[in-house]
Parts: sequence; structure tokens; C-alpha cells
Amino acid sequence: MAALATTAGSAIAPLLARPVRSAAVTPTGRPLDPRLYQIAALSSLLVYGLLRLDLEVSLPRAALILATALVTQYACARVWRLPAFDPRSALISGLSLCLLLRTPYALVAAAGAGLAIAGKFLIRIRGKHVFNPTNFALVLLLLTGQAWASPGQWGSAAVLGFFVVCLGGLVVNRAARSDVTLAFLIAYGSLVVARSLWLGEPMAIPLHRLENGALLIFSFFMISDPRTTPDHRAARVLFACVVALGAAYVQFRLFRNNGLLWSLAAASPLVPVLDRLWPGARHAWPRQPLSR
Repeated sequence: MAALATTAGSAIAPLLARPVRSAAVTPTGRPLDPRLYQIAALSSLLVYGLLRLDLEVSLPRAALILATALVTQYACARVWRLPAFDPRSALISGLSLCLLLRTPYALVAAAGAGLAIAGKFLIRIRGKHVFNPTNFALVLLLLTGQAWASPGQWGSAAVLGFFVVCLGGLVVNRAARSDVTLAFLIAYGSLVVARSLWLGEPMAIPLHRLENGALLIFSFFMISDPRTTPDHRAARVLFACVVALGAAYVQFRLFRNNGLLWSLAAASPLVPVLDRLWPGARHAWPRQPLSR
């Protein structure tokens, strides 16, 4: 156990010293909005899932979720008098809900999309989102008992896993939040493996727990959201470790599903505190006036 903790600490430590990579640029030299990569990655995964996997979500249901997210974004942009309608963040939230939200009720699915978008406008501290929109909507719907989150058990196909990981790695590097994802994966993976070693379980069991699409989507597209993570790198690494500890506690001590979602929702209000303790440069998307 101690050896694993030492190994995890050694792996996380370089994240604190590594310089932040510059954002990608277009041929004209302008910064390339990383949300375009996120939309492409999530869209590709959704299309692949609809065609080849049993995602338990139909094309009409996916269209309903995306349409509701976009309409809500448009309505909020008008109410808050934003300079223009920007669909990018709404598409990311909608696509994530298509992949993770499961409910037999179309109205509940639409409500989830509306809550995700409206929540980021309504719940803010010093102009910054408190909750990741997708996480916020999923947790609220889980509390109603009318929906559940997909565990992402889509099979252990190496091609699919590699595809998702590569797309996710591309996304977080462009968003300059790869430190959050790497710290979380190292911390959570170490805890899962340490528990199995403590119980004398074969290594196939923790590896199976870590081989699921929901964990990858959470790690690469949800906890790495630059609008809801701490501004300072050290604070981001600490935040990732807190979420990993909370997820492991919910999963293995409380024996409840969706530990990742519950932990992130519970830890998110700590971000404003961490920003106070460790001030850092506030993240801004390219052409920031168009987004919310």
C-alpha cells in the first residue's frame, strides 16, 4: 500500500513543475478553440456507439437532448444579454448527456439538458461556473430516481479504448488541463489497485473496473472542464486527488454506484476556496465574449 502511494506521488509530482502547453493555433496564427476538438471527439463516439454499440439511447432521444441544450443556451444568452449565441459549450454538454444519461422518459432527458445549460448561468461565483454542467444535471436527475448514469460497459475492444483515450488526450492537452486528468487517473487508479491488493484480489478485477467508457469520459471531458477547475496548477492537482478519494470512498465504502459523479459534485464547491488560496490565471476560451 505504501509503495503504491509512493509511486502515485512520484508520478503526480512532475505535473506541478511541467509548464503549461500553448494552445493550438490556426494557419493564420489565431488560437484554435479546443471545444471544437471536444465536439468532434464526443460526436464521433456517439455516432460509433449508435452504429456499433448498444448505448441504450435512440437517435430521436439524442436529437431531443441536443435540441433542448441548444434552445436553452439560446434562451439564456438572450436573458443574460450575451453578445451572440454560441452553441459550442451547449453541444459538449448535450453530447455528454447523450452518452451518459439513461432514462425511459423523454421529458426527463429533456429536463436534464435544460438543467445542464441553465445551471451554468444561474450558479456562479465571481463569474465562474461552480459545477460542470453535465455533472450537475446527472446528479440532480439521479436524486429523482427517474434516471441513471450509463456505466460505460461497452466491451473491452482495444480499438475503442484507444480511440477514446487518444481523442481525450488531444482534448485535454489543447485545453491546458491535462494535469487534472493525469492526476485523477493516477490517484484513482492507484486507489483501485491498492484496494484489490489489500483484499488479495487478482489484478484482472481492478483492471476490469478501470476499463469502462464512463471513466474515460469523466476523466477526459468532465473533471478536466477548464471553466470549473481551479486556476492554479497545484490546486488542480489537489482537486483531482480529492475527487479521486471521494469517488473511491463512495464506491468502496458506501457501496454506491456513480461514485465519480457524486464526488465531483461534492468537491466542486471547493474550487472557489482553492482559487482564493492559490490564485492563478483565469481560463478564457478564444473569443471569450461569445461564451458563457
